[in-house]
Amino acid sequence: MTSQLEKKIKSFSSQNIIDAMSVLGWDQTMIHGSRSLFKGKKIFGEAVTLRFVHFRKDLLEDLPKKHESPEYKAFELCGPGKVLVASSLGPWESIGGDIKFLRLFQKKAAGIVTDGSVRDSKALEKYNFPIFAHSFTSKQGPGIMLPFSVNDNINCGGILVRPGDYILGDDDGVVVFPKILVNEIITITEEREEIEIMVKNELTKNPESPGKYYPFNDDTYKLYEELKKNQKQKNNFTAGE
Repeated sequence: MTSQLEKKIKSFSSQNIIDAMSVLGWDQTMIHGSRSLFKGKKIFGEAVTLRFVHFRKDLLEDLPKKHESPEYKAFELCGPGKVLVASSLGPWESIGGDIKFLRLFQKKAAGIVTDGSVRDSKALEKYNFPIFAHSFTSKQGPGIMLPFSVNDNINCGGILVRPGDYILGDDDGVVVFPKILVNEIITITEEREEIEIMVKNELTKNPESPGKYYPFNDDTYKLYEELKKNQKQKNNFTAGE
């Protein structure tokens, strides 16, 4: 993605992305149960995925240890523009906390997204990077679930997340979308923003039920075409002066 496209996408809200994806026929894009734990933080980047599975003693013995553990492998893949997306086994199960996430802070990762929870709220607040999760928790993860694989397709908050998918989140939620749709999302969002401004202006000037224009319908697009026509005529007149 060019820096110009990235700047444009990052300026959009999670609602912008969801609306555009819906137009494109992608109706399930918001990670359920994941919210910004620090108000006002926005997250954007490519997904590095981490999958957790149920704890079993024999699996624990078979999995790589120490820095070769899947979770630490995932951390090392993170950095600027990369978001760790971790699938938990429950909303209150911890995917990590202070010491583990220190490494993500050192790597300058774009943030963390999970449908589970995280520990050590005071320490994480000092790291000052975006964390989207169900909540904070005191629970430990080990003994309940194990980090199993890196950069697999995962189910996070009821949504499929693939490695390299774009992640965008704000105070209203966090959404997932594939890279191949970026240009279409930008085109749709820019048009929808123009239409929504037009509708709001029209309803402010002539108060009536929003249902006349919203959700978008034939009357909406008729008004929009008239607006574009008037703007074109105005621009032509100005250019001819």
